[in-house]
Amino acid sequence: NVPEDVADKLLLASWGLPKAVLEKYHSLGVVQMFEWQAECLMLGQVLEGKNLVYSAPTSAGKTLVAELLILKRVLETRKKALLILPFVSVAKEKKCYLQ
Repeated sequence: NVPEDVADKLLLASWGLPKAVLEKYHSLGVVQMFEWQAECLMLGQVLEGKNLVYSAPTSAGKTLVAELLILKRVLETRKKALLILPFVSVAKEKKCYLQ
């Protein structure tokens, strides 16, 4: 039972992303977020560029939160972003994925 004000925000389409981005996520099977992911994005002024520190187990979905924040900021400000990843293999994977 997700609160109504959060339920809409679970859908990726609710975040103002371009159609091409949504289609890419949909092709990968990502149509909506977990409640905790949407809550992260709605905290304070995170969408305006303020810092966010969050913790979750491996494979819980932390990367999606970071990707959405980066995508929204890059698209809205037309500035570049720097994504730092811990391993070369992960960096190569994300490079292909984000292109």
